[in-house]
Amino acid sequence: MSKEQHFQYSNTVILYPFMLLLMLWIVFWFQIRIDSTIKNFGIHPQKIEGLLGVFTSPFLHGNITHLYHNSIPLFVLSVALFYFYKKIAWQVILWGVIISGGLTWLIAQQGNHIGASGLIYVLVSFIFFKGVFAKHYRLIALSLLVIFFYGSMIWYIFPIKTGMSWEGHLSGLITGFIFALVFRKTIPKPERYVWETETYNEEEDLFMKHFDENGNFIETDIKDNNENENDNKEVPIKVNYIYKSNKDH
Repeated sequence: MSKEQHFQYSNTVILYPFMLLLMLWIVFWFQIRIDSTIKNFGIHPQKIEGLLGVFTSPFLHGNITHLYHNSIPLFVLSVALFYFYKKIAWQVILWGVIISGGLTWLIAQQGNHIGASGLIYVLVSFIFFKGVFAKHYRLIALSLLVIFFYGSMIWYIFPIKTGMSWEGHLSGLITGFIFALVFRKTIPKPERYVWETETYNEEEDLFMKHFDENGNFIETDIKDNNENENDNKEVPIKVNYIYKSNKDH
């Protein structure tokens, strides 16, 4: 098989999403216990001072319910991201925060836009469209799972609920789609066995030499190079003598 393996589990698949989620809860703890005013450091559209919120808004939440509703999908989607797209996972997350936040700053109405939902929409959009573009059976299956669990989120890119930043959701959806296009060539190639390579020669395959032209198993004396070298060496012959008594004498 090819040397490069894909879709391999490692501790970072769980560790990085857990650390990301832990940061959100630590910030929320600081917000409710020490300084509640940090909640104002969200995205304030079309204001220069509001650009700071592009970097800080994903870590701020209005209340425990807001944070809870964002925690589960963020953890699940980021685990999928680090497992299936580990090479570009951090790029998707970091640039996803910046670009989706920047779009929100440009198109959103006046207010204080906070929450990790923009990043969640980046992940949903990226994972879905990336699987479609990749045409890899595992990634397509992942896309279908994302739609099954989070497909209803599409409605929240429209202004159907008061007090919810639908502009942030829309910005995340657009950003994820753009990333899927940008990274469309970053596709895991299916693992290839030795007999699937172009340099494979059936006549030199030691295993295949155990079968005749009709596919029947045959006993063969196949030796490797080391054994062949040993064949050229003289092997001493051991002779055992057996003596029997002659009863006639």
